[in-house]
Amino acid sequence: MMKRLMNILMIVLVCITLGGCHGSKGTSGFTVPEQFDTDRQYTITFWAKNDTNINQVNIYKKAIADFESIYPNITVNMKLYTDYSRIYNDVITNISTGTTPNVCITYPDHIATYMTGSNVVVNLDDLIADEKYGLGGNELRFDGPERDEMIEEFFSECMFSGSYYALPYMRSTEALYMKKTYIEKLGFEIPDIVTWDFVWQVCAKAMEKDGNDDYLINGQKVLIPFIYKSTDNMMISMLKQLDAGYSDDSGQIMIFNDTTKDLLKQVGDHASKGEFSTFKISSYPANFLNAGQCLFAVDSTAGATWMGSDAPLVDIPEDKLVQFETVVRPIPQFDTHNIWMISQGPSLCVFNKEDDQEVLASWLFAQYLLSNDVQIAYSKTEGYVPVTAKAQNSKEYQEYLSLRGSDDVEHYSIKIDAANLLLENTSHTFVTSVFNGSASLRDAAGNLIESVCKAVRKKQTIDDSYLDDLFSQTRSLYHLDQTSAVSSYTDLGPLPVTSRLLLAGLALTWLSIGVYWLYTRRK
Repeated sequence: MMKRLMNILMIVLVCITLGGCHGSKGTSGFTVPEQFDTDRQYTITFWAKNDTNINQVNIYKKAIADFESIYPNITVNMKLYTDYSRIYNDVITNISTGTTPNVCITYPDHIATYMTGSNVVVNLDDLIADEKYGLGGNELRFDGPERDEMIEEFFSECMFSGSYYALPYMRSTEALYMKKTYIEKLGFEIPDIVTWDFVWQVCAKAMEKDGNDDYLINGQKVLIPFIYKSTDNMMISMLKQLDAGYSDDSGQIMIFNDTTKDLLKQVGDHASKGEFSTFKISSYPANFLNAGQCLFAVDSTAGATWMGSDAPLVDIPEDKLVQFETVVRPIPQFDTHNIWMISQGPSLCVFNKEDDQEVLASWLFAQYLLSNDVQIAYSKTEGYVPVTAKAQNSKEYQEYLSLRGSDDVEHYSIKIDAANLLLENTSHTFVTSVFNGSASLRDAAGNLIESVCKAVRKKQTIDDSYLDDLFSQTRSLYHLDQTSAVSSYTDLGPLPVTSRLLLAGLALTWLSIGVYWLYTRRK
């Protein structure tokens, strides 16, 4: 009878196994609790980044204090970083030890790498939609944005493989800061949309010198007409504007193409003439712009407070400062009727923990950072824009924009011009595909331009042979033949019934084996 029972159990187990394997969605990392337990105390960690700006630090501190007064059972401990890459490296290190923060400021490319660990990052779909604690939830103790009050272009950037794994926090783009005084002195009129050809023509004209080997335009020995802060963004944006390959959603690397070669040859040509350089080679473009040694500087709109003669964060000695008029435009374009600029800025990532209540507490804090008080205050510190229509359309934010130029600190004209640039061109922004390895691809894109600029300084020829070698070295250096799509690591939802039956069947089988062994041993 015992043998017959075992045979029946094995048949049932096989059936359950076959059923459980078909259509399985894997394990669930997080289930939204029915109710937030306010009788318990929670301590959550928040890793934040600031641009060495004490105003941003104070905004974080005030947000934490205000949140803790609303939820006195939640304590938020903040750790500050001055560099996103350090946050990224520390998160990667802490994943292996199970000591990730609860919430951190980060970028989607970084999140894709975090997700290579099982259930490390919380799938936010259910939290966002939750009637009680989701966006605009009826049991929130603060006035947060509803789902339809999120700026869709920014919100969609946080979706990977059909699910949300982050919340946008602030958004910026890149801007072309131009020394209008010098450009007009050279005989050029600045258009509303600047082309790459226009930039290169002005750069060539600016290189003229007098008999003392001083540049005519500034009377100095030093001039770099065009400096680009982020060369990875430069390469990515140029490829986007030309509708050329970079990568796709599946993680396929497409950057090593003939268009990339042509662009690198052009950049190399202008760099060889001294018309172009990069931040990594020369230093901050704002410093050269403000010293009269640069005509075009591409940097983030979040860096606007460093740009211009009256910039509140001028970083050069006063005696080196040159007075000039600054104008802000979109980055150079190939097609003025189809402009593209990259969308960038920090997002908020929530990490999984064994305690679902702790995760919910973390989510409440992350969501609080989207409230108007935080969004508007932080956006005033730099050329960031809020990520919610609720904040953008508020009376307070609109008044802030209207006071452009009334002072050179909070209402510094160039900073508000940079913010307006993004507000007016949100529909023209783009982001690259996110997958495990996309952060390395981004670094590689910048390295291509940096390598070419360094090569021409050594009098190397930028031809197809050189570029083929550079492509090969870059693939190897950044492991671009080992990338995989983020979809392989996404949280695929709750364990299906058949799989749960399978696990129960396995437990019952082992129990039966134990009973049978004891029975035969006793017999």
